[in-house]
Amino acid sequence: MELLAGGATALGLPLTKAQRARFARYQALLLHWNTRLNLTAITEPTAVERLHFLDSLTCALPLLARWGAAAAIPPLRVIDVGSGGGFPGLPLKLALPQLRLTLLEATGKKAAFLAHVVAELELEGVTVVAERAEIAAHQVAHRAVYDVALARALAALPVLLELTLPFLQVGGLLVAPRKGDLAAELARAALALRELGGAARPPLPIALPELADGRALVLVDKAAPTPAAYPRRPGLPAKRPLGARPRAAGGD
Repeated sequence: MELLAGGATALGLPLTKAQRARFARYQALLLHWNTRLNLTAITEPTAVERLHFLDSLTCALPLLARWGAAAAIPPLRVIDVGSGGGFPGLPLKLALPQLRLTLLEATGKKAAFLAHVVAELELEGVTVVAERAEIAAHQVAHRAVYDVALARALAALPVLLELTLPFLQVGGLLVAPRKGDLAAELARAALALRELGGAARPPLPIALPELADGRALVLVDKAAPTPAAYPRRPGLPAKRPLGARPRAAGGD
């Protein structure tokens, strides 16, 4: 875990020996389960450190910018939407154990993997929910209660916003690691932002040599409550993203 430890220190998240050991165990579980469950296409251990673990830890940057140091960050309620193999939520929890984390994953087998990791690593304050975001976001236990929402490689930005912003209380923050032309993405998502109660900050570039490939964090403040109609029924946000041009008459 030397590459991870060095990058984490550069981010302001120095890892203890015990934390590094938990990351190593997490990596072993991920690669073992991946032999029978499609969790990741990245299987080289150093690449897992860099492209999964360290990339996930960059989500701490806006929290560190606000509170100044890892130890000063309060026990925020965090939800990782579409967690998959646990990214970015689980690495963030390993580095910041005070966070109260919900891992939301619709695929039952992946949710079972996440629950196994949580048990194996003896993590406290972590809940695994096997449910679609479109359903969970309408449940009292999850709607408008989180301080931070995370989403990585979940969907196009207008869809991602509809699947995440309803979980945030007003004053909360969405953190979404992404690459590409983020200015154009945010422009296409302008209607979704207005409709869902979001206000975008300028993207935060990732200035780490290990991740020098144009990565950045899309940051969206929850400025107003999300209307009760959102998210729409399962599958509809992806099929008809907010702001997309309507199909021509006679289309599917």
